[in-house]
Amino acid sequence: MLAPVTHFLPLTTIVRKRLLPVKGKVVARLNQRVIATEVVAEAHYAREYVLLDVARTFGISPLAADRLIRCKAGEELTEGTLIAEKKGLFSKTMRAPSDGRVIIAGNGQVLMEVGETSLELRAGMPGIVTEVIPDWGVVIQTTGVLIQGVWGNGRMDTGLMLPLLEKPADVLTAAQLDVSLRGSVLLAGHCRDGEVLRAAAELPVRGLILSSLMPSLLPLAAQMRYPILVIDGFGNLPMNPSAFKILSTNVKREVTIRAETYDRYTGTRPELVIPLPVNQEVPVAPDLATFAPEQQVRLRRAPHVGEIATLTRLLPGSTVLPVGLRVPAAEVRLQNGEQIIVPLVNLEVIA
Repeated sequence: MLAPVTHFLPLTTIVRKRLLPVKGKVVARLNQRVIATEVVAEAHYAREYVLLDVARTFGISPLAADRLIRCKAGEELTEGTLIAEKKGLFSKTMRAPSDGRVIIAGNGQVLMEVGETSLELRAGMPGIVTEVIPDWGVVIQTTGVLIQGVWGNGRMDTGLMLPLLEKPADVLTAAQLDVSLRGSVLLAGHCRDGEVLRAAAELPVRGLILSSLMPSLLPLAAQMRYPILVIDGFGNLPMNPSAFKILSTNVKREVTIRAETYDRYTGTRPELVIPLPVNQEVPVAPDLATFAPEQQVRLRRAPHVGEIATLTRLLPGSTVLPVGLRVPAAEVRLQNGEQIIVPLVNLEVIA
């Protein structure tokens, strides 16, 4: 059975595809070196559509209305531009309600897209553009540290990583935040107080890396304008030893936080990247792996959610759980030495 892989890697090759949600224009070039905040593609699209029913408004047939319509598909109109006019004793006119572009003109109707807005797609991490996908985006590659988390608030930024924890179980408090931390990415522990998030916003910081977050703080964390990356989960969880070791040995380096929302279908995960110079080729870390004994795994469900364990044995066939379900399962050894049986679907491989 294939398992999702969460990466806590001190050195790997990272390849990420960056795509616009709508068709646009790619501004980056092949083999161009980019920084995380650099715009690589842009698009312009309408926020809404307006349907103008000339035939119904004028009380005539669609065919007659078509002879009165004075615009055509693709035409750019300014607010107040005459769209159709009916002359006579009871003359009527129809004008563009706002600036926009005509999408369809015919069958007695005019469809306009209005309220155009612009979208800029940023690189998301420093690296080299290895592929240009015309009209949609690019593929970027870099080498360095890769740490993936379980939750992000959808923001992205880059800054110098400064430590605010000495042990994996440390708790972040508002008293630790002072002006000397302004503009930095903070490596911290567990967060249980909303005042911490607000104080970080007031500095402001460029990002917050947390071991865990109280579930009640999720709505507030989602509103923060700086990226927040939760590595291990929700509740009072210490940072796992693998992530703690890698991050604590890379403090005062430039890091990029991509606190994107986890999407199991596209493979997008909240993560941070620390670029490192290398003199040799480093393999790309796989996103999927096959379960095997002696692997490090993380439990994804209560009562041991977020805990790191060692997979000791894959159980043959299917195992009947206490609730009556029959599922593929494995025996794992927790860090306290306890052996438990866990369904494979509740495990992810740590690499």
